[in-house]
Amino acid sequence: MFLYTPSLTDYQRLATKEVKIGDLLLGNFNPIRVQTMTTTDTMDTMGTVEQSIRCIEAGAELVRITAPSRKEAENLQNIKNELRKRGYNTPLVADIHFTPNAAEIAARIVEKVRVNPGNYVDKKKFEQIEYTDAEYLEEIDRIRERFTPLVKICKEYGTAMRIGTNHGSLSDRIMSRYGDTAIGMVESAMEFLRIARAESFHNIVLSMKSSNPQVMVQAYRLLIQHMYGEFNECYPLHLGVTEAGDGEDGRVKSAAGIGTLLEDGIGDTVRVSLTEDPEFEIPVCRDLVKRYSVDSRQTTAHSSVPAIHTGSLPYSPFEYKRRETFEVSNIGGKQVPVVIADLSKLKKITPKDLEQVGYKYDEVTDKWSIGDMAADYIFTANQKLNFELPGTLKVIVYPETWKETTAASAGEQKYYPIFMDSGYVEAEKKHAQLNFVMIDCYNDEETINDYTYLDQLANNPTVVFCLSSTNKNAMQSVRRMFIELMNRKIQNPVVLITDSNWSTADEHLIHYSTECGALLLDGMGDGVCLGMSTNSYELQTASYSQNTSGRNYLSNQSPEQFINNTAFSLLQATRTRISKTEYISCPSCGRTLFDLQETTAKIRSVTNHLKGVKIAIMGCIVNGPGEMADADFGYVGSGPGKITLYKGKEVVKRNVDSEVAVDELINLLKENEAWVEPA
Repeated sequence: MFLYTPSLTDYQRLATKEVKIGDLLLGNFNPIRVQTMTTTDTMDTMGTVEQSIRCIEAGAELVRITAPSRKEAENLQNIKNELRKRGYNTPLVADIHFTPNAAEIAARIVEKVRVNPGNYVDKKKFEQIEYTDAEYLEEIDRIRERFTPLVKICKEYGTAMRIGTNHGSLSDRIMSRYGDTAIGMVESAMEFLRIARAESFHNIVLSMKSSNPQVMVQAYRLLIQHMYGEFNECYPLHLGVTEAGDGEDGRVKSAAGIGTLLEDGIGDTVRVSLTEDPEFEIPVCRDLVKRYSVDSRQTTAHSSVPAIHTGSLPYSPFEYKRRETFEVSNIGGKQVPVVIADLSKLKKITPKDLEQVGYKYDEVTDKWSIGDMAADYIFTANQKLNFELPGTLKVIVYPETWKETTAASAGEQKYYPIFMDSGYVEAEKKHAQLNFVMIDCYNDEETINDYTYLDQLANNPTVVFCLSSTNKNAMQSVRRMFIELMNRKIQNPVVLITDSNWSTADEHLIHYSTECGALLLDGMGDGVCLGMSTNSYELQTASYSQNTSGRNYLSNQSPEQFINNTAFSLLQATRTRISKTEYISCPSCGRTLFDLQETTAKIRSVTNHLKGVKIAIMGCIVNGPGEMADADFGYVGSGPGKITLYKGKEVVKRNVDSEVAVDELINLLKENEAWVEPA
């Protein structure tokens, strides 16, 4: 059976059917298209037109507009006419949720409609319903009866369709049979796809979105496998992580989910859902897709990476399970992944420099304070530190420097050596408790098929592997090494080493999130160490020193602070280590009932010290209750100036005045013992 990707070791685009959206071709090895969604009121024709133009000029190849009712669907004609009059021919997409008749109107006007199978006919009331097989089939017949008219209109007018499943808005019927699962998402879409195919309608794109990148990645993989298994072909895929949030966290979460799939050649169009103005989503989309700008029909295969038979994988790509390892010090086993901060490019490390990686020194009290995002280790290359370290911090150095620190040490030893691959085997002196061993995966022709020294390191209780690759297909090379370790029953813990050669902070963020995130989401990795090439580091340092406005939140951090924060954000996004509050906030649209960006910033400012608490901030009732099902607490617009507060899926307070709603949210947190006073 086809797994989900053409190759686990090379970059190859997944073959998909070609879909026509206006004059734009999607799928079938066409370029990966970028798109966004307006946030204006659809009835504000000129406001929507102006925002659409800003998005188009930023590079959007499709623009989606909400059409929650008939009147908005009808006004799409005015918006389209004005855009065309001004010379903008970018295809428009109508976003439909509950209203089939709005979809049928929009399908006659715009180039594409998006329907959500979770609420197009079915309902979402969070009710558990027991269906017999006969009753279940009756519901499918009801969907067919209600959905088929839209299919016929799309077929007649040449309108494309996206069947867009959202994890949080699975219907009660699907939830009752499949539970809150990736396979439930897949079946929800497949029901609609089968109906469309029965009408010989194939101008279809599909999506499997979730605010949890783990679920999102698994659902897309399963969808591909099911389409190939049932139809022996695959429809184009629209990639996105819903309600990703804003700023660095939103970008990291989106890149981890979307990038994981793009790395395997999956995805024909992308949208990054940020709680920011929609035109700001486009540069992030472009940074994601430009990594794959080679001729999409060609592989970037590297003969040094051995092929893998997908039928004998030692892990499941359809469910998360962390690779089994033993503990070496605080790395591996059931320990959360560690963060190693690379300080090797600093000429002389001082206590002040450690503030960039989570440690603050008070000269008056001669004490260190340690933040929630404090690195576990620092790498200093050949530099020995001339001051007392915080109690929990450890230092990684090259072997010769380690020997010197060992000889000079009169007390607790806090330095550990890092060896280059087979250098560990050859070394006369090693640490008794912890040794790091670097492996550049499959870049050496002489070690293609054996890596014989691995057997000499295998299951050594003091060895932690540090895996990286200088191959162009670096993630696939490292993943292939993980498979080798699993096949050989080698259970040493692994730190993921990822360096970036890109130029800007945004590009670095995408690079780290994609290459490390793809491995972490498959349970591979017991730690991360992010770094930059010398040229990239100098560019980032220059950007930091020149940026005094604070407007660019990424460039407003030193390279060391930026890399450390990114490492913790990445672990949080992949749900492998929780170190801060998590926000599930929608990107806003024409249905939003309050200023989402302002409200998100306000809630963040008073709750960002609540480590591990998940707070959803949703603009309206359409997606709110469903998409925030993964959250601990929810703040959802329920009417103009009115907010409904949730604890999990349960409504706690309705129609709260928006002026006091944030205070009421804090009271709700206190009532449920989720609040602590800020330090």
